[in-house]
Amino acid sequence: MRVAGGSARGIELRAPSSRKVRPATGLVREAIFSMIESSDCACDTVLDLFAGTGALGIEALSRGASWADFIDRNHECCTIIKQNLASTHFADRAGVHCASASRAVEMLERHYDVVLLDPPYDEPSTDTLLSHIGASTLLAPGALVVVSHGNRHPLSDTHGDVSIWKKRRYGDSHIFIYRKEEQ
Repeated sequence: MRVAGGSARGIELRAPSSRKVRPATGLVREAIFSMIESSDCACDTVLDLFAGTGALGIEALSRGASWADFIDRNHECCTIIKQNLASTHFADRAGVHCASASRAVEMLERHYDVVLLDPPYDEPSTDTLLSHIGASTLLAPGALVVVSHGNRHPLSDTHGDVSIWKKRRYGDSHIFIYRKEEQ
């Protein structure tokens, strides 16, 4: 797996040996960032939840984000994210937190322009997590929340001030992009 675009394009990213981690494919990453780039989002600060390899957040850094926080509860994944940040030379523009996504939503204090979620496709609590994100102070006005998800557990179109903006399907991957109302 390689970084698909931006300043780190072509750099190979490591992945954990565990088969439980399902990194977003290059096609899905390209689709996500094409949709993000077509928005008027500042996309300066990024939160990558269920980060796994860190591929989505690293892609955002490669394409110009100034800061990214990576969240994964698996210690092996956190170690690999740090290695991938070092190999792409983005370690000074990132924080890696070994915690659950729900815990991160409670503890982080930064305001994010983009929140990336790539949970396991069989994760039943994604809709609940989206509601917590929508009710939190994490999102900057006009922020995007991008979810790469399966169709096993449907997602609601609205979560507080966060409403669906775009939906796309790529094979088994469904991409939902929510936008926070600007106030």
